[in-house]
Amino acid sequence: MTMSPVRPLRRRSLLTGALSLGAALTALGAAPGRSWAAEGVPVSGCDVWGARPPKSPVKVLAARPQKIIVHHTATANTVQYGQDRAFALARAMQTYQMDTEGWIDTGQHFTISRGAFVTEGRHESLAALDSGARMVEAAHCTGQNTVAIGIENEGTYISEEPRPEQYARLVDLCVRICLQYGLRPYQIYGHRDFNNTQCPGDRLYALLPQLRADVAARTGGDPTAPAWPVLRVGDANERVRVLQCLLVQRGAAITPDGSFGPATDGAVRAFQQQIGAGVDGIAGNQTWNQLCAPVGEGAGGEAVRAVQSRLSGLGFATTADGVFGPGTAERTREFQESRGLPRDGVVDALTWSRLLS
Repeated sequence: MTMSPVRPLRRRSLLTGALSLGAALTALGAAPGRSWAAEGVPVSGCDVWGARPPKSPVKVLAARPQKIIVHHTATANTVQYGQDRAFALARAMQTYQMDTEGWIDTGQHFTISRGAFVTEGRHESLAALDSGARMVEAAHCTGQNTVAIGIENEGTYISEEPRPEQYARLVDLCVRICLQYGLRPYQIYGHRDFNNTQCPGDRLYALLPQLRADVAARTGGDPTAPAWPVLRVGDANERVRVLQCLLVQRGAAITPDGSFGPATDGAVRAFQQQIGAGVDGIAGNQTWNQLCAPVGEGAGGEAVRAVQSRLSGLGFATTADGVFGPGTAERTREFQESRGLPRDGVVDALTWSRLLS
């Protein structure tokens, strides 16, 4: 959930009150503005639903996102399905996030209402998507706000699923984003894959494999998500060495020796605290998803050294010098081809996970 995962009930009550006010004010209408309809997905821009200006200019990054993160709003599963409800939700979320959370604007990039209406969240998100080459820095997932598109789905999906119409619109929007930015279906995640939260709810999270498959049916590509090892104190192997290298890359003062001792435990806990994951000292799904950023030709450091070490250990001889040059890129492509992965020479999350399997 984009808003505080540690205060879900308070947050829901605030949003519910704001939505009631928003519904009462619907008759005032939103200022005329633009709506986009790309790849069959109509999206109402901020000027259409009556957004406030951001407190300060949003930051537009000259880079494509690396993934999509799915959320639920943790609000009531309303039976009000009209566009006016979608616009009231957009205004209520912006008000809460700006006035209570203190953010500059709405946290997510897009929101899908229970009635399957899509609204732009943070200003400039639609223009960035339309460019296919830029994204807006957001505030929907700690540790991922400069690399992930955030999609909020109105409702609470802990014990029930989204409406079929809402789910279908989520598929449509993910297809649009993947095609525009060149993302692959396996790069669709849930909020809980990164942070200590229930979001996007058990039932919506359980639908993510189907979501990836439905997107893959329209875009092509592998819908299989990365699978990570679970490492803890007492483990001693090359996977631990990779974990240690990645922690060093993020600033940890430990020695990559392949042994998961007290120092590594402390470094894992510190990193988990930093990125809003569950703090237990166990390197699992959230820890790996946050640590394993893509690396490719031109990169350097301990993360690259870890890639090179694993490639050599798996029979793709590479000098572990910490520099991702043409030789490492070619060995990476050979490894990817041997595992049925896209042969692009970039170590993304799926390639990382196969190196660790």
